[in-house]
Amino acid sequence: MSYTVHRPLVTVYTENEEVSGASVTLPAVFKSPIRPDIVNFVHMNMAKNRRHPYAVSKEAGHQTSAESWGTGRAVARIPRVRGGGTHRSGQGAFGNMCRGGRMFAPTKVYRRWHRHINVGQKRYAICSAVAATGVPGLVLSKGHKIEEIPEVPLVVTGKVEELKKTKEAMLFLKKVKAWKDVEKVYKSRRLRAGKGKMRNRRRIQRLGPLLVYEKDQGLTRAFRNIPGVDTLRVDQLNLLKVAPGGHVGRFIIWTEGAFRQLDRN
Repeated sequence: MSYTVHRPLVTVYTENEEVSGASVTLPAVFKSPIRPDIVNFVHMNMAKNRRHPYAVSKEAGHQTSAESWGTGRAVARIPRVRGGGTHRSGQGAFGNMCRGGRMFAPTKVYRRWHRHINVGQKRYAICSAVAATGVPGLVLSKGHKIEEIPEVPLVVTGKVEELKKTKEAMLFLKKVKAWKDVEKVYKSRRLRAGKGKMRNRRRIQRLGPLLVYEKDQGLTRAFRNIPGVDTLRVDQLNLLKVAPGGHVGRFIIWTEGAFRQLDRN
């Protein structure tokens, strides 16, 4: 994929969406090649490394007494439950094709869970994901509502890091025209399809903006209860948040200090 659009300077906005008069040089990371294939590959392996080991019981499907009838009865040689006088007697057991039998190739906790990721490839992926956040077309393609945003990437003054109350954080998002992206999250909340409903993952929702900061002076507490909004320190940039799902183009709001630090890291 082609490079991002190169701009020498990026305007810094106040918490009221007014031009502060300051400008920041576009960090070199925004000129990185955008490689969705590498981002997706690294994201997949990083997500695999977060899994908890799981397995079925060693005894599942084998907690019954059954023995094959052998040949000569014109029935399958699968082990069958002994006895009579009940529907269960004579039924097949143990096999993965049988009712109440074990699964094929039962899962084990000693599976190879971890996936090695090359350090250079991991760095390439995060640079590519950050560069994609500066392309409005890619951000729009992810479904983010940025039509009224004055500039992408959006850089705001460091005063945002001093916000401590959720109502102040909501007011800030409304003033910089990012609240529509949060409204999208509210409207997207729905029931999950499948068995995750029974496993404490009942509802799912879209993701909103990511706020990258330099110093936490109360900012994380202010934004943590707003659905879909994530916060992240600039020296802990995480591909799982910058490119959720392995797809490039998340809408990121940078504080001025964090944006300047991109060239120092």
